[in-house]
Amino acid sequence: DVLDPERLIQCPLVKHHRIRARRFPYHLVKCKESNPEIAKKLATCPFNARHLVPQADLSDHIMKCNDKAFMEQDVVSWSCEPPQGQLNNGSTWQAPPCDEDWET
Repeated sequence: DVLDPERLIQCPLVKHHRIRARRFPYHLVKCKESNPEIAKKLATCPFNARHLVPQADLSDHIMKCNDKAFMEQDVVSWSCEPPQGQLNNGSTWQAPPCDEDWET
């Protein structure tokens, strides 16, 4: 199950590292610091920071990334249905009365 926080995920930096899904983001940060030479050869997916792929394969990964569909769906639904704050263009807010006299 993809949503199981206890499932084991293989580290993209060091292949013999197997990390529980709930600890994976923390592991990536530490593993990048411990393996800077490997980390600089990898690129981060713009749709999911947990996806680290060889820099040469990034454009191919972007075309096929499953998380891209979620991002596109969010963008489309946002553009079709503006947030509630944008629906009310006529603001009824008025400044409170001011008792100060700046001339004195």
